[in-house]
Amino acid sequence: MSEQTQWQLSGSAPESYERSLVPVIFAPWAAALIERAALQPGERVLDVACGTGIVARLAALQVGSHGQVTGLDINPGMLAVARALPPGSGATIDWREGSAVALPFADATFDVVLCQQGLQFFPDRLAALREIRRVLSPGGRLTLAVWRANQHHPFFGALADALTRHVSSEAGAGGRAPFALGEVTELRTLITGAGFSDVRIRIEILPMRVASLEQYVPEQLAATPMAGAVAAAGESARAALLQDISTAVQAYGDDEGWAFPMEAHIVSARA
Repeated sequence: MSEQTQWQLSGSAPESYERSLVPVIFAPWAAALIERAALQPGERVLDVACGTGIVARLAALQVGSHGQVTGLDINPGMLAVARALPPGSGATIDWREGSAVALPFADATFDVVLCQQGLQFFPDRLAALREIRRVLSPGGRLTLAVWRANQHHPFFGALADALTRHVSSEAGAGGRAPFALGEVTELRTLITGAGFSDVRIRIEILPMRVASLEQYVPEQLAATPMAGAVAAAGESARAALLQDISTAVQAYGDDEGWAFPMEAHIVSARA
């Protein structure tokens, strides 16, 4: 989850996020991130910008009961949802509220730090990466994922364009915000600039499958900071928004609904 005030979820949005976005988007990508991290039993793991906790829960399974997992997020609403979910097997998860740019941990506390779709939102990305390196043990591992640029995401590109036309330019900018760190050169410069070594960046492509745009688009928007603006825009604006999206993504429909490619850079590096 993010640290910028314009990308914070409030009200019922954290529950909508867990219900609608995690199964369709964040759970499959969390599995890819965990596979890349190659966690070992007994390791100490920090999930930065943990949101409602899907990455932390998968990490807990990998490190087992002798490992340690901490999930950190700046948003108390997201953490409340994480804490309310049934505990899984493996390591017990310590849910902590805090900022990525001032991690509340001593030096060399963790063997591995994970971050799924958080770095692009941090107010000072370089400071956050330096903090992550500080709390890693010497030679410790960082594995993080950030979306590639907006043009690689046909659904979200269409969504952002429709928000601009039918809600506001601010809502459209909010729709594009998750893809703001999509260029690999900028990403690599940040990681190496923070002092990490052995930096490897891999492009991953996974499908986002939904059965019905009429059902999913409202659910998607309810789980974002743009929810209030969309609600205030009125029924006719929402209908036009849905029609524009449906027209723009016709090529991605099939007999079972819709399948949209999503692309991310998955980074692995050592402290």
